[in-house]
Amino acid sequence: MAKGSMMSMVVGGMLAIGLAAAPAALRAQGNGTVLKPADMEKLMPASVYYCGQKAPTQLRNSGGVKFSDGHYILAAMVDTSGYSSGIVAKYQANFVVEVPIHVGGKTLGAGVYGIGFVANDKFLVTDVGAHDVLTVDSATDNDLKRPMPLQVVADPTGRFRLYAGRKYVVLSR
Repeated sequence: MAKGSMMSMVVGGMLAIGLAAAPAALRAQGNGTVLKPADMEKLMPASVYYCGQKAPTQLRNSGGVKFSDGHYILAAMVDTSGYSSGIVAKYQANFVVEVPIHVGGKTLGAGVYGIGFVANDKFLVTDVGAHDVLTVDSATDNDLKRPMPLQVVADPTGRFRLYAGRKYVVLSR
């Protein structure tokens, strides 16, 4: 009997250590799973509509989150050649949000948006007509090992970070 109890304690201890040591990406997967560019090819269209034009998406520079209830957040850089300089200054990526989320602490409803990391360390969300919807502060991660033009990674707090290079905002439900 004592041997069985001891074995249970050892197994329980090993599980506790394993969970404590699990990387943030795995812990965040309880809320959702980070999607990589290969996952996005099945979900994101080859081109998107924004402000009267069709813009090709750059699926190699995309990412997202699939939440445990099956809903998504999707982001993909777009080719903005052909847009005016005013649009290009604030529209860098297409952003699809299937459920209300928090972006930098502010609530954003479900919808399809244009997004951009803009001057003065701001993150701007616009509707498809290029009208401002939400603006929050962005942060800079100087410790990011491999910055990409756009990527989504798990945040150490169980939320998610949307990066453009080293600049990012925190996303959560």
